[in-house]
Amino acid sequence: MKDLNRTNFKTGERPIKIMQFGEGNFLRAFVDWIIQNLNDSGVINSDVAVVQPMPMGRVKDLEKQDGLYTVCLEGIDKGEKVQSRRVIDVLRDFINPFEEYEKYLAYAKSEDLEIIVSNTTEAGIALDPTDTDLSVCPKSFPGKLLALLKARYEHFKGDTSKGLAVIPCELIDHNGDELKRVLKELAEINKLDGDFINWLTTANHFTSTLVDRIVPGYPRDTANEICEETGFADNNIVKGEIFHLWVLQKEPFVQEKLPADKSGLNVIFADDITPYKQRKVKILNGSHTSMVPLAYLCGIDTVREAVTDEDVGKFVQGLVNDEIKPTIDLPKDEMDAFASSVIERFMNPFIRHELMSIALNSTTKFKTRLLPTYNDYRERFGKSPKHILFSLASLIVFYRGKRGNEDIALNDSPEYLEFWKETWKLEDSTEIAKKVLSNSDIWEQDLAADDNNAEVVAGYIDSIVKNGERAVLKAFLAE
Repeated sequence: MKDLNRTNFKTGERPIKIMQFGEGNFLRAFVDWIIQNLNDSGVINSDVAVVQPMPMGRVKDLEKQDGLYTVCLEGIDKGEKVQSRRVIDVLRDFINPFEEYEKYLAYAKSEDLEIIVSNTTEAGIALDPTDTDLSVCPKSFPGKLLALLKARYEHFKGDTSKGLAVIPCELIDHNGDELKRVLKELAEINKLDGDFINWLTTANHFTSTLVDRIVPGYPRDTANEICEETGFADNNIVKGEIFHLWVLQKEPFVQEKLPADKSGLNVIFADDITPYKQRKVKILNGSHTSMVPLAYLCGIDTVREAVTDEDVGKFVQGLVNDEIKPTIDLPKDEMDAFASSVIERFMNPFIRHELMSIALNSTTKFKTRLLPTYNDYRERFGKSPKHILFSLASLIVFYRGKRGNEDIALNDSPEYLEFWKETWKLEDSTEIAKKVLSNSDIWEQDLAADDNNAEVVAGYIDSIVKNGERAVLKAFLAE
């Protein structure tokens, strides 16, 4: 078996037009995989310089293989099991700015550089007001980017044509707008020149994005098998699902420099990415959160088992089709296609997704992932969505902490665990339902004030405790 490097695996060389902040599994299995597709189809001609955003990272590990690594995609596509193996060759240069700050800043002078891509975790786009010495490597990602842009402004003497396309992939709302805001504020804290701040905010082109692909990472159980199959020893294999979606806010400069929608991939430039985010959070995350308590109480342990279960699968389909999709303003064919893809993703036989891993912080997840649908449904139809109420009742019973004779390893914020513990000291289901639904500190609204919610939820709680989740779910589906 050969080592995976550019001696044993021949590749071409392209100009480095993209700088990427982050070397983690997601960027390599998503953005770099997309860049590879765009190169291979002739849409762009670009390699990538990878910047390690934290002192601890893996750029050196990537450099040992000359940036080459294998992406393994596995899942269900149009009802068929699909597996693919592909060597990605777009990573060309590797920079640890904490050790190579001058090398990093030298990229500010590059005539080829056009695009900045980042995924530095949700906490990465945050203001660090102590980043006030740009002569040494700043601690924060915005600090590093500000230093690079300041050096570029100075080298090109404020030339507005040398601004960059900035494409953050961090999972926060309006990530492009937020990064631009943080950079401007940090520039002001550093008392940088007003002309530079104007160049920063007008010559550079920020776009907000939504990314979606499940990336489990390095496949420890099958890595040797994959290496035998490809014929290369590869310590940087990354595994992902087949499904992928990248939605970018329309921005002419960004579309010109990275026309990622031009090679048949699931990439969309949209006037407004909000409906797509609602679709993902409501359908993918919302159905995940809704199924966890009722499926687990039915004796099911994984997502795949849940959606293939006759009763739980029917419940999820009803929730998505009858209550979630009618609250999202996107074309019906797009909604139907996305909903079908979500079910296929849940059924992925190559990924074992434990329900209890999704159950982490279920109280907050119910509020952020299901209450928006609850409120939108009530606004449009004037009544409470019954699937969401049933899921809430199941969640309440889940937090009793028992599945038959088995203790449930509840994992939530201490204040919520204490609330659920105190709640279950009550013996009457109606009192339990009222206490939970009226807790505006948790839900930021009084759910007991709508219709006869407390009575309905209390009935479900009482029946689940007495008869078991499976029997009550069957009765619910038969209504």
